[in-house]
Amino acid sequence: MNIGRLDIDKKKTISWIVLTVLLILFSLAAGNIEKTPLVNTKGNSYERAKVVKILRDNVAEDGQRYGSQTVQVKIQTGELKGKTETATSPSSMLYGADCKVGMNVIVILNVAEGSKVVTVYAQNRQVAIYSFLALFAIIVCAIGGWKGAKALLGLVYTFVAIFCVMFPMVYRGYSPIFVAILVSMFSTLVTLVLLGGLTRKTVTAVLGTTAGVAIAALAAKLFGFSAGITGYNVSNIDQLLYVAAGTKVQIGELLFAGIIISSLGAVMDVGMSISSTIEEIHIANPAYGRADLFRSGINVGKDMMGTMINTLVLAYAGGSLSTLIMNYAYDLSYNQLMNGYIIGIEIMQGLSGSMGVVLTVPITAALSAFLISRKAKTAGESGQTEMDSVEE
Repeated sequence: MNIGRLDIDKKKTISWIVLTVLLILFSLAAGNIEKTPLVNTKGNSYERAKVVKILRDNVAEDGQRYGSQTVQVKIQTGELKGKTETATSPSSMLYGADCKVGMNVIVILNVAEGSKVVTVYAQNRQVAIYSFLALFAIIVCAIGGWKGAKALLGLVYTFVAIFCVMFPMVYRGYSPIFVAILVSMFSTLVTLVLLGGLTRKTVTAVLGTTAGVAIAALAAKLFGFSAGITGYNVSNIDQLLYVAAGTKVQIGELLFAGIIISSLGAVMDVGMSISSTIEEIHIANPAYGRADLFRSGINVGKDMMGTMINTLVLAYAGGSLSTLIMNYAYDLSYNQLMNGYIIGIEIMQGLSGSMGVVLTVPITAALSAFLISRKAKTAGESGQTEMDSVEE
């Protein structure tokens, strides 16, 4: 029986339990909050329903839809469950649905003072969403095996941390930038511990990733200061100002906190790859000193920079593709285009995230080279084996 292997598995299990308990405690503490009502929703509810009959269609001779449909729907949830009601389905691009008999939809029920109004809000997309989530999970587990399952678990941890810890803390008035860095650090720790256990490799990757996202935030702040761009120059500022008027949310920092979260994946990938590479080089050639390990990490990082930078820049460009195409179609002048807030923000996001990725390389390489060579020296002086308390 491999006693060392059992000890490692035990440490991994304990690490998972501790991190899970911490996440639950943080979620409970942060989520215990009473929100300020910003919109009067009294009498309104969103319920599932099924279209049973088309009373009046809105298809014109040219095949386009104008106006609205009038349909009959059978309510499946809520206080009117089981009843058949007449509903209006607007032909808006954002609301309503192209109703057909048998279609599952979401309706808005407005019940007040004995009267009720039923409006089709959207097609019910929950089955499609959950089906594709299940398909994604199956593919990841089929290809990645147990490692894939742990990667999915790390992804769940990340989303829980964002929705159950970050959002409530930001709502309470904490700095979005500080909270984003804190959540990034926790997410990185959980993900890497799940994949590799609590090792020196994991510790250096977590520290390097945290430093990288912090650098991305700092670079964005400096870019914004020099270019006159703040978190108040975003396109949905009117809605954000309304939220800020009734809550403690620091909306001016949301833009920069978003850059941290957006760059986390690429920075984490670089941090873990550099740390893992240096550890493997050390195992293959224990005679390598700190300088040699550091240079090896830098050389590997150079090959990764190009792809990771492309990943970030293309992700931001893809997310704003409709806006970029619209600007192209309007044939805006160079001065107008380059000095507008939208393009400035996109450039700021791409460059600051890329700086975080690039600078993660030397930081992680230096930390990994120091800790691994230090471990080797300590093991040599004590006459013990390579296995230590945090070695995989």
